[in-house]
Amino acid sequence: MSKIRVIGAGLAGCEAANIIAKSGIEVELVEMKPIKKTPAHKTDNFAELVCSNSLKASRIDSAAGLLKEEMRRLGSICLEAADVSKVAAGGALAVDRNIFSEYITEKIKSNENITVKHEIVDKVSDDMITVIATGPLTDTALAFDIEKVCNCSSLNFYDAAAPIVTAESVDMSIAFTASRYGDGETGDYINCPMNKQEYELFYNELINAESAPLHEFDKPFTVYEGCMPVEVLAKRGEDSIRFGPLKPVGLKDPRTGHRPWAVVQLRKENSLGTLLNIVGFQTNLKFSEQKRVFSLIPGLKNAEFMRYGVMHRNTFINSPKVLSRDLSLKESPNVFIAGQLSGVEGYMESAASGIVAGINAVRKYKGEKPLILPDFTMIGALLNFITDQTVENFQPMGANFGVLPKLENHIRDKRERYAALSNRSLEYFDNKKF
Repeated sequence: MSKIRVIGAGLAGCEAANIIAKSGIEVELVEMKPIKKTPAHKTDNFAELVCSNSLKASRIDSAAGLLKEEMRRLGSICLEAADVSKVAAGGALAVDRNIFSEYITEKIKSNENITVKHEIVDKVSDDMITVIATGPLTDTALAFDIEKVCNCSSLNFYDAAAPIVTAESVDMSIAFTASRYGDGETGDYINCPMNKQEYELFYNELINAESAPLHEFDKPFTVYEGCMPVEVLAKRGEDSIRFGPLKPVGLKDPRTGHRPWAVVQLRKENSLGTLLNIVGFQTNLKFSEQKRVFSLIPGLKNAEFMRYGVMHRNTFINSPKVLSRDLSLKESPNVFIAGQLSGVEGYMESAASGIVAGINAVRKYKGEKPLILPDFTMIGALLNFITDQTVENFQPMGANFGVLPKLENHIRDKRERYAALSNRSLEYFDNKKF
């Protein structure tokens, strides 16, 4: 019997291998540990948690909680392991890292449909259906070969991402829509104007804000001028960002008729227009500092941050350009990409993509139609985002309610609105068998 190959035994790879094996198809799971480890990994176990033992909120009316509940409905081995290894963490799901990874390792190795091979893969082959889930520190030779298979310069070797906020949380009584010099559509950008006093307050808080510590394996990356953290650029001088990403040239506040002292621009991050990117604000500030300092921007006082800015080493493909909705490569449809390599961000997001890639590898093997989850589910919306061809300057995305389409009837209370969004998704799963 021919097999399906899975490369990488992290969370996504183990989810994919488990799903495929449960379907009765033999799996060849290839893992380079213990022959070679990335700088982040310490043990020989599969599904090793590196940065944190928290799998985020458990509440169904949270984005992280909804994501996990959807994964449960799809048969997640990671959540099975989490239930066995969980530790007290209030409203979050946190685990004992060793028990978590040991449980998954034992389950995978004892599965009669899974053959584990320990070797280093340096080439992509589409001679058999393959799921590649090698993570954000994918070995260099394989990374370059993936880039070659994608037939374009598609790999990024570090994140330099700006924060993303929900469009509905921007105060449009302060902000205004306009493009510089009137170029493009009137609403191409949302502009948050600052007077001199507001700018000076923001500037001083920005240059004195606390940065996030870097892991050893993050430190060697090169920061290019175009990806300079906004706080680093600001420290070059008081007007450095006012003549950079905050330049007001070509913009007039329609309420005053005058050019502001400085302007922070936001642009659409997704085709739905529900998410906005703070232009030029890639940053390495701590998340709490981003919330505090960026909320000083006029119009963003009550902004809902769906993703904070990050700057760390990361290998991921330019998914909107090269990945199909079923997570297969457009240039090589026998090859599926899962995990952080696909452009999702976070432990559970990576695992969820592994489940979907595994399901679709099976369906490909059987000649069936792929599973495309609707975009009102959290997993469906997340995979829709990473394969949305209208997304430019793509950066990885984690689960958040901003990627979901709006409810037909807007609910003002945020907690009630999130509960309604969750219920809409879970009603779909209640009526489906996978």
